[in-house]
Parts: sequence; C-alpha cells; structure tokens
Amino acid sequence: MEKNGIYHGEVKALGTEGEGIIETEGTTAFVPFCLTGEKINFKALKVKGNIAYGKLLKVLSPSPARVKPVCPVFEKCGGCSLQHMGYPLQLKFKRGTVERALKKIGGITAGVSGTVPCGKPYRYRNKLALPIGLDGEGNTVCGFYAPRSHRILPVEDCPIQSDWVRDIIKITLDFAEKSGYKGYDEVTRRGELRRIVVREVNGKFIIALVAVKKINVNPLISVIERVFKDFTLLLNVNPSQGNAIFGEEWHICRGEGWFEAEESGIKFRVGANTFMQVNDDVRSKLYAAVLDEVEEGETALDIYSGGGMLTAMLAKKCGLAYGVEIVEEASRHADELKTLNGLQGKMFNICGDAEEKIGEVLKKTEGKRRVLVCDPPRKGMARSVVNAAASSGADKIILISCNPATLARDAGIILKTLKEQNGELVKADGAGAEYKIKSVTPFDMFPHTYWCETLMVLTKI
Repeated sequence: MEKNGIYHGEVKALGTEGEGIIETEGTTAFVPFCLTGEKINFKALKVKGNIAYGKLLKVLSPSPARVKPVCPVFEKCGGCSLQHMGYPLQLKFKRGTVERALKKIGGITAGVSGTVPCGKPYRYRNKLALPIGLDGEGNTVCGFYAPRSHRILPVEDCPIQSDWVRDIIKITLDFAEKSGYKGYDEVTRRGELRRIVVREVNGKFIIALVAVKKINVNPLISVIERVFKDFTLLLNVNPSQGNAIFGEEWHICRGEGWFEAEESGIKFRVGANTFMQVNDDVRSKLYAAVLDEVEEGETALDIYSGGGMLTAMLAKKCGLAYGVEIVEEASRHADELKTLNGLQGKMFNICGDAEEKIGEVLKKTEGKRRVLVCDPPRKGMARSVVNAAASSGADKIILISCNPATLARDAGIILKTLKEQNGELVKADGAGAEYKIKSVTPFDMFPHTYWCETLMVLTKI
C-alpha cells in the first residue's frame, strides 16, 4: 500500500476510537467514520510498514446501523466521532470497548453489563469551552479545534451542547466586533480574546471570558443581559503560552462568581473552574449506582475526591467518609461542601498526593468496615495507590474510570491478572488475589464520542 493511493475494502471490525479496520493488500488500514460490514473506498494518508491510516471517500454498501449525522461539520470537527453510528450501536460498541480492554490489557475475562444510556443523547452537555482566534484573513472566529490540531473550525451551533451555545457564540463574536478586541493568535501571540467558557447549573449560568490581559467587559455584560437572566460573569487573565484554559488571575465582573445547586440531597457550589461531570443525567445515574454499593455504618475512602461531591454523598449515607485530593482549591471546596451540608464529624477532607496519603487513611480507618472508592484522572491511578488498594483489606473496592485502558491496567494489578516483571506488566494467573469482580458497567457519559465512563465493583474474596 502506498501513501495517497485509493483503495477498496470491507470493514471487518472497529478500533477503540470507532475507526473501521480493513485488511487489504497485506496491510491493516484504520479508517474513521465507517461501520462493520461496510464496503468502502478510502485514501491512504499515512503508511508505515503494514499499518495504514486512511480517509473515507465513499461508502459503497452502508450498514443498516448507519444514520445521517446531525452536525453539519461532523468529520471536520475534533469533537464527535460516532454521529454516523445509530445510538443503540454506540451503546453496544462502548460495552465491547470495555470488554476488549479488560481482556487484552488487563488479562481480565468478565461479564460487562449493557451500557447505561443517556436519556438525551443530544444537547446533553452542561459545559462549553470554546477557543477564540483568527481565521486566515485576520477575522475573529469562535468554534472548535479541528482533529489533532489547534486550527479553529468556526461554528454557529453544536448539537451535543445545550441550545444556549448558539447565543453564546453570537454574543462573543458581537462583543469582539464592537469592542475592537481580537481573537488570540497562538503563533504571533497577538489578540486579546482566548476562550469563552460557560457552565449551566439548574438554569443558571457561570460565564468566564479568558483574555491575555485585563480588559473592559462591561459591553459584554450588557449584551449577555439581553439573552440570559440569571448569570455571573468572570474575567480570567491568561497570558501563558501553554494549553491551560485558565490563568491564575480572576476578576468577578457580575454576580458572585458561583452558584449553589443540589444533587442527591447534597448542596454544593459551582464556579467556573469547579470539576463537575458534563452530563447531568448520566452523572446522577452513576452516583446513584455508587451509593447502591455502600451501606450505613461503613467507612468510605474516596481517593481522587476532587471537589468532594461524591465524598459528601458517601458521608451522608455511610456516616463516615474520607476524601483525598491533591489540588488545594478542590480540597478547599470540599471543606466548604462539608460545612454547607452539616457533615462535620462525618466528612474529612485530606489535601495531598494520593500516593502519600492513602496509607495514612487506611491506617486511620483500620478495623472498620471500609469501602474504597477510586475515581482517578484519565491516566489512571499511580502504581503505589493501586498496590495499596490491592492490599488494603477493604471490604469493597469501587473503581470509576473514563478510560477503559487504564481501568484494565489498574484492575489487572488488583486482581493479579497482571504482575510486574523486569519493570514491565505481564499477564498472570490471578493466584493470590484478594478480590473478585462483582460487576462492570459502562455509562454513556459522552454520547457520539468514543469515550465512556465505567463503574467496576470488586468484593473481597
């Protein structure tokens, strides 16, 4: 197979990102936006040995599961990758992704439940973060990054975002035009406006404009007030050259900078930089499933606890919960959450590295009936944390993950289907494991993307 050659083939399976896998001319080609069983024409964009990456040119025999994408810039935008796939097949695909990752990476053979669906597969996101930049003619544009690039694709709408995205884009561009402020150019480092970030909380809006310097946002406030009734506006100053969305300097320009909300009986405050799952419907289903696994009188240990939302829920149900979080701001918010909900004496927040603090918390709670909850970032748990969990003696371990690959690795270590040999993880037979799998359930937190959230429950043997 040669680069830029045109080829024909049948899709035999889908890869982890939903791309079609085609075997042709002794080469395995990965081509996005096609489905199993389809015969396609594609162009080879990159060829390395017997592996190729291609661009779909034409679907010759469409799958019955193929649907027309709702978004006019689907395939051009770097956000969604599965809009061509009917929603029932998306759920089946994500279940299969988790099952394959567990077996291939973790050496784990387990029954995986059907993916818990999102009640509203479109318009589900409660958070928007749009880059603001310049087009080739120097005009300010607002949109999403094209795949694997920082080239902004201008859009007027996004079907997985809430309806208000259209107003936000229009308002942002109108403000730029009338104020004279320009979108930021990452190459020349010219322009003032970098991003517009919005979070909806129960019909209220936290809006943050990110600029390279302090600017006058009063005209922006006036425009927003015509469309949004209940909002707070913040200006964030970020002059850095990196990819971080926010800088350290904040200015509250309207309102208090945060709103109060409630979920599962827990009151909480949300600001522009507060971590919160982007899908309200599936977040509620996931947290409810976690709470179903704990009982009154148990002690919950919430590792990688973030802003303390789940820790508070666990404290309320169990009567005692410890949260461990390395980010000082998040841990501080967790303390505020504790006070807001009257959980003094039931909820204890420890600020520090999970690697350093998990041993301390396990020792502090020794002799109690313990449930260990781990919800790490996408890269998974640190090896020392996994090892501490495996030898913790906790009655139950609950793993929450947005990355099936790192979930499979971490679970494999706990279940001893993986072992370390010469600095590498290799497959093992599971002998000596202290835990077994009770359940594995994917949750469709991110419809129309290949990502999913997974809940794995392990019980002591």
